[in-house]
Amino acid sequence: MVDAYVKQFELTVLPVAAQNELQLVRYEPGDVICTQGDEAEHLRFLVKGKIRVSHTSATGKRLVLSFKYPLDLIGDIEYIQRTPFLNTVEAVTSVEMLVIRFEDLVRHAHHDVAWLHYLLEEITRKFERKSQSLSFNLFYPVEVRLASYLLSMTPNDQTLGSTVDQLTDIADLIGTSYRHVNRTLRRFVEAGLIERNRRVITLVDREGLLEIVGESIYE
Repeated sequence: MVDAYVKQFELTVLPVAAQNELQLVRYEPGDVICTQGDEAEHLRFLVKGKIRVSHTSATGKRLVLSFKYPLDLIGDIEYIQRTPFLNTVEAVTSVEMLVIRFEDLVRHAHHDVAWLHYLLEEITRKFERKSQSLSFNLFYPVEVRLASYLLSMTPNDQTLGSTVDQLTDIADLIGTSYRHVNRTLRRFVEAGLIERNRRVITLVDREGLLEIVGESIYE
């Protein structure tokens, strides 16, 4: 399976010796793949599924930076800078990743020009996407951010949690207050876009939510 993914995503840019060190790791929905501030020791290639990337500020506020699909790299910046993880990454769906230790990359690929060029391109794209994501959170109204979040978090299921703790998490993640999230959800209910009880939010009109979003800002 590792070889199939290497071929599918053209990871032959890695030297063969480094390819031989790749391991396939699977994660279930809700699993934390890496946590902001933890020591980074592995580079991960997302080859199947969907992940959520969020950041926690010094004041404890969390913000969704993006949702990512294959192919995407986790740990590339940390590998270059030798820093702890900059963000927290969680599985939204079932996820598969090819994983290699930093020390194996150093041993087999650290001076490989083709690999370093590939890594530079990936990191450059990542910073461009991060800048766009932060701009969206600053300039888009809460109803757009919330609609986008609901759509992004339900790719295979129409429901997600609606407890006080879960709504507080959503508020932190999209950069607003719990009360504002609550008010916006009530408007979505009144408009027939969602149904909601104390435990579950159910999306009943995805097309209507997509009209609010225009473009899914977290994708």
